[in-house]
Amino acid sequence: MRYKRLLASILAVTMAVGISSCGSDSSEGGTSTAAESSAAGTEDTSSQPEESFEVTSNVEVEETSQVENLSGGEESEITYLGENDINPTRANPEKSTEVTLFEQKGGKIKFDRTSNADRFDKLAASVASQSNIPDIFKYEWLAFPSGVVKGMYQPIDSIVDFNTDLWKSSKETADQFMLAGEHYVAPLGYIASSMMLYDKAAIEANNLDDPYELYKNGEWNWANWQKIMTGFVSNAPADTQRYGVNGFFRPHIVQQTGKTLVKYNSAENTFESNLMDPDIEKAQAFLYDLMKENLVLNDWIGNAADCFNQEILFYAMGEWAYTGSGGPKEGDEWGLVPMPQYTDNPQKITTSDMTAFMWIRGSEKAQAVKTWFECCKIAKSDPQYEETNRAKFKENNPTWTDEMLQAREDAISDEYLMAFDYAFGVSYVMGDRNSFDGNQCLVDYLYAGASTQDEDGNQPTWSQVREKYSKTVDSEIETLNKNIKEYEKSH
Repeated sequence: MRYKRLLASILAVTMAVGISSCGSDSSEGGTSTAAESSAAGTEDTSSQPEESFEVTSNVEVEETSQVENLSGGEESEITYLGENDINPTRANPEKSTEVTLFEQKGGKIKFDRTSNADRFDKLAASVASQSNIPDIFKYEWLAFPSGVVKGMYQPIDSIVDFNTDLWKSSKETADQFMLAGEHYVAPLGYIASSMMLYDKAAIEANNLDDPYELYKNGEWNWANWQKIMTGFVSNAPADTQRYGVNGFFRPHIVQQTGKTLVKYNSAENTFESNLMDPDIEKAQAFLYDLMKENLVLNDWIGNAADCFNQEILFYAMGEWAYTGSGGPKEGDEWGLVPMPQYTDNPQKITTSDMTAFMWIRGSEKAQAVKTWFECCKIAKSDPQYEETNRAKFKENNPTWTDEMLQAREDAISDEYLMAFDYAFGVSYVMGDRNSFDGNQCLVDYLYAGASTQDEDGNQPTWSQVREKYSKTVDSEIETLNKNIKEYEKSH
């Protein structure tokens, strides 16, 4: 299965909701838990002087002839509304290939900072008043269809032709993000939402199977993962508390079944709850058991080194947490593998973050936005720039091993199906953490509730979690289906 076909096999839809978390805005538009996105974006660089950092320039980005030059002037500048600047900052000094290409074509990106909690309110206020309207906004789960139905974004068909050589590989995916016959998302690239990092020295010291070797032999599955964690924890010295895993892995484990909490019914052109699916129930039972066996530490740990120092074998997180300054130091022996496969039905599935930008309704910078999209697409798909990006990554992560680099690239290769869950984008009630408890959204809790404990040690079963929230899920999906039909009628 080709990742460029993305959802076609298990998520055959004409409309879909995509990726970013219940409120995250990473450098790749990525997914994370609420805690993860908070840790990823805590440093405020707005007051830091531009001259306080230097852009990495050791890797040259050659200019492309596939994109036309902009005419220059104010029309060549587009405003990006978001949490983290796309341009280099002191906190993130690397200039991306796409920004370099865009600037070479005469473009410029103006950053309009917002907070994670306020980003949708600020966008809605701009669109409603038709003043200070940004041009682009990172695609995330709530953008489609919820944001489109609310009138936040405009279709992209006037600036993106999916029949051209540049865009035709993305057409099957883009066709799944349509309302009233119009496209709203231009897929640009993908990264794994989370991967499993581990300490090879700890594996060897405890005489355990190396996960990377199991992965290369097609034996990296739930059963072997659990066996390794159990062996590590049971070998703990006296007075030492060990755990098997910490971090962001629960949705990914469930989605290794090929199932998501909300599915699309192509015959009826409607979304449906999938909470009763037997494979999801098996996944939740597996996660429940891991927690009961004391293999999971739910405390927040912000980087891999701290995780390993606390006698935790696996650290599951987006790569922001173990790249750059958070990556391995000289002498570290770390391994990296994709999520373990469903033992009952092994499939190569990556819970993916899709990089894309929404075109804001009211923006009049069509040519500049078109050029930006094209620069992003080329930067993430042209073999020349894929090699450039690889060189940039190696430059900034010099201690990553070849095994780690290979696993990272494998996870988004043609062999893996990129999986997304519609549930996050059904509504703000389901996909916005501020609508649930402020720390996580409802969908996060649905994935994690059966493998977490409260302060008194109480741990609900999946049946209890499902029973408590199934009516809410059904109601929100019913409202979404109704709103989509009304939207299509009006367009």
